[in-house]
Amino acid sequence: MSGQRKCPDCGSCEIVEDAHYAQNQLVCADCGFILTEGLLTTTFQDEEHLQEVTYSRSTGQNEQLSRCKLRGIKRVQDLCKVLCLPAVFEETALSYFQRAIEHPSFHLVSLEKKEILVGCCVFVTCRQRNWPLTMGTICSLLYADKELFASVYLCVLKELELDVPALSLTDLVKTHLNSFKLFQSSASIPTKFAEDKEKMVARTIQIVELASETWLVTGRHPVPIVTAAAYLAWQSLQPVGRLTCTFPRFCKLAGTDLPPPAHLRLKELNDILLRMASQLAWLRVLNVDKKTVVKHIGDLLQHRHFLLRSSFSSGDTGDQSATAAGDGSECSPQAEGGSTQAEGCQPGGKQKCSSVQRPLLPPCLINPRKRLRTVALSPSDQAITGDEAISDSEIEQYLRSQEEMQELSKAQAWH
Repeated sequence: MSGQRKCPDCGSCEIVEDAHYAQNQLVCADCGFILTEGLLTTTFQDEEHLQEVTYSRSTGQNEQLSRCKLRGIKRVQDLCKVLCLPAVFEETALSYFQRAIEHPSFHLVSLEKKEILVGCCVFVTCRQRNWPLTMGTICSLLYADKELFASVYLCVLKELELDVPALSLTDLVKTHLNSFKLFQSSASIPTKFAEDKEKMVARTIQIVELASETWLVTGRHPVPIVTAAAYLAWQSLQPVGRLTCTFPRFCKLAGTDLPPPAHLRLKELNDILLRMASQLAWLRVLNVDKKTVVKHIGDLLQHRHFLLRSSFSSGDTGDQSATAAGDGSECSPQAEGGSTQAEGCQPGGKQKCSSVQRPLLPPCLINPRKRLRTVALSPSDQAITGDEAISDSEIEQYLRSQEEMQELSKAQAWH
């Protein structure tokens, strides 16, 4: 190379390669003139030909990570440590994050979405390896909005073409109850409110399975149902000292949030339990209501398959109810919609019931949303068929007058 170039200052051909601060430079050996200086953004081939290139084509882009990527990698590692995830989970989450941050769909997103992207990669990893983790847990750790997290999560699955299996209700119950603070006595939790974890998880799973069999889970967010089921399970294990504890107070003691739909899910579960309790002979005389039915949840869950078949009709309940009324049997405290008092029941003694059992249907079919009613047509409007004769005065309204014809011709002349 020294015989091919000349020094532009002195004209000498003694050009040597000198490494200055780990940077290769071409220098004139006679006068010290630097022929190439500051060519840090070059590839190895371009350095040989002394051609400058942009940073995006240089080796520096491949060797150095951006601040955004480095920060994201650190966030993934910290989140995995907080969740106590195995090292394999951390490696998988890091690989997903590097793939996502390099995808064009996530180049121009906001900083908030990039923070959520970290949680999405960890959440996908846990779901793929059947690690019980809820979206609410990730959102609480990242202080992220759940709706925004869900949108970014779906975008990650679509762009990276990831397959995530559905989380079973059993795993969800175990994960949700792990965060409860009711499993050990403390200064803030009285002794009568503390409960054994395994017993409460097992009872909650049974109530959630009952809710699934009665269409209360389909198409709904599972966390409110699990929270309501946990409250009923907790009360049923020691009903003497816990019946006076309200639902909001239970959530406050457990250290969990009270989702807004949880009260509705609790009411629906109580309605199902009341209908099942009406089929047990030893409970018909106790006037069981939504507060006292908690005492008998153990018996109801033990025979739930038989009680569900007996509580809900299959289409031939008309004959059965007529037969029961003719025999003078006691009235079952059930009515349409799950109320405890049946219509037409006489108080005291042997009651006769005239209510008909409803079929087992999803709540959306039992209580459909109100629809807008169309306004009924008047008799005069209903008499119009469209075949009526058109009067001459009405025909004249559609014909142009002479003045209108002249104005129209003038307007067309301008075009």
